Amino acid sequence: MEASRPVPREAVLIVNAHSRQGEELFREARAKLEASGITLRAAHGVDDPSKLDGIVGKAVKDGAPMIIIGGGDGTLSCAVDHLVGQDCAFALLPLGTANSFARTLGIPLDLDGAIEVIATGVRRTVDLGVIDGDYFVNSAAIGLPPMVAASVPNGLKKWLGRTGYLIWAGWCLMRFRAFELIVEDGSGTHRLNALEVRIANGRFHGGVEIVESTDVDSGDIVIQAVTGEGRQMLAWSWLSTLLRLPNRHLTTCEFRGHRLQLTTIPALPISIDGEVVGRTPAIVEVARKAIQVVVPRPSAISPSD
Repeated sequence: MEASRPVPREAVLIVNAHSRQGEELFREARAKLEASGITLRAAHGVDDPSKLDGIVGKAVKDGAPMIIIGGGDGTLSCAVDHLVGQDCAFALLPLGTANSFARTLGIPLDLDGAIEVIATGVRRTVDLGVIDGDYFVNSAAIGLPPMVAASVPNGLKKWLGRTGYLIWAGWCLMRFRAFELIVEDGSGTHRLNALEVRIANGRFHGGVEIVESTDVDSGDIVIQAVTGEGRQMLAWSWLSTLLRLPNRHLTTCEFRGHRLQLTTIPALPISIDGEVVGRTPAIVEVARKAIQVVVPRPSAISPSD
């Protein structure tokens, strides 16, 4: 962790006003950031998500010392491509549905708490996941999550949040089928029947701690498969994970490394941080120490006895 490097006091604020809470919180965020001592070179409330990429890219190119992104995991994933290898701090306001990356970093999910982190936090250099050259912050998935992400009614997602996702996931589960998964990890080729695949750079997926064996600075990418063929096994895997049951790991199999090749039969879509933007087969990699993020300052360490 780069605790010795101060967090910049100047930034560009970019909020996805199309995200679940973005529109109503943009003005409040701008006022509270400035009140906390952060000078905003510019502030953008973006109604059209397709314009986010260009706005972030221009802010980095113009030399912004810090970019503050307000939105969900998909918005954050869109932004990080411009920050890889740049001396530009990345701060976030978790305004989405699951906010998995914020949970992984220990950033409060409320606006005041997140702004407090930006005002008083430290820099941490973290890894990113990469799928066929596309960087992502937290996780990707194959199976039911892309089906849900591609078809969930926007109103259900906006007004009910995670509850809306769960309702729609139950509906999609009735039409879901298992598939064959093939993973090449350097030690050999592994074939198994799978119900879901999680590609993890961080611990959280869909707002739930799923892959406990990794973190955003582990230096590895993890592929976790829910094994089996019956839909009830997938439901049981999620339920046992949500309830933190002791036998929750019995339903999954994990592969890890710096670079893995992933194939499914049939070919399937991949959702990356909640957005369906890829398809199997795919090359899955880790980009080590790729970006600098603003995280809470560590608690003071008590002196040893």
